[in-house]
Amino acid sequence: MTTETTPPPATPATPAAPVTAAASGTWTLGDLVVHRIGFGSMRLPQTGPALVPHAVPRDREQALRVLRRAVELGVDHIDTAAFYFSPLRSANELINRALAPYRDDVVIATKVGSARNLDGTWAEHARTPERLRAQVEQNLRQLGRDHLDLVNLRIVGTDSVAERFGALAELRQAGLIRHLGLSNVHPHQLAEAQSIAPVVCVQNPYGIGGPPRQDEVLRLCGEQGVAFVPFYAIAGAGRQYGAGVAEPTAVRAVAEARGVSTAQVRLAWTLHRGPHVLAIPGTGDVAHLEDNIAAGALRLSAEELALLDEAHTAAAATG
Repeated sequence: MTTETTPPPATPATPAAPVTAAASGTWTLGDLVVHRIGFGSMRLPQTGPALVPHAVPRDREQALRVLRRAVELGVDHIDTAAFYFSPLRSANELINRALAPYRDDVVIATKVGSARNLDGTWAEHARTPERLRAQVEQNLRQLGRDHLDLVNLRIVGTDSVAERFGALAELRQAGLIRHLGLSNVHPHQLAEAQSIAPVVCVQNPYGIGGPPRQDEVLRLCGEQGVAFVPFYAIAGAGRQYGAGVAEPTAVRAVAEARGVSTAQVRLAWTLHRGPHVLAIPGTGDVAHLEDNIAAGALRLSAEELALLDEAHTAAAATG
């Protein structure tokens, strides 16, 4: 006679721990060590396109959850600007509310130069030392800081940056700014700024299919030990409106083979462009945030990189 026994209930599988920003490696901005996957706050204040008039404000609690989750997952480089706002929402004030008092290891990088009117339209670019100082002080107030970790001077055009960058260098000497960077610049402007004060990073638009001239800026930064921090690495030509064009066949093929999103492939390719390359993808959604951070652990093979490099070259030539 045999006795039947009921098998014990199956033990539920333990969910895999989420990938953290540590998987992306690190880089040093001046004397500040950051993970190579960071977070861009441009999309936080609104839903839909960023930096447009009459944008629809994002749910405040949702935005705060995204910021807090980013830091929980090891993000320690957060990019912002006073001109990132929508009606009722400001990226700087959201960051202040979510993260203050700030951890010592979290680097807040902001930008000055560009400005927007209260209705969201673009204002005249700041070109005088007085206006730049006012923008620095605005960022200090909104973020609730007594100094700014990193200030990037955003440039429009190809003219001299000497007076503007010199004004920020004086604020750095006064202790209001710790490190300086540049945004949207050309090689000659980088060289000019470096003759005035140390430049720890360059923020330029870059990604698969981006303008060929940005490859030269990326190369120069690598040779000089300057971080290259692309924006629109996921959106590409869609810029602040987001990724809206059809992905190149190579990007889709790699994504399908790896079982990841095309956005993760784009971020991984960007990080593979050099150890000095950082990423600051932005989102207002926690799930997308976690996917973006996980891209820092995606190691592409030589064959995949060659395929994506070819797609980059072909798209750039026709863009």
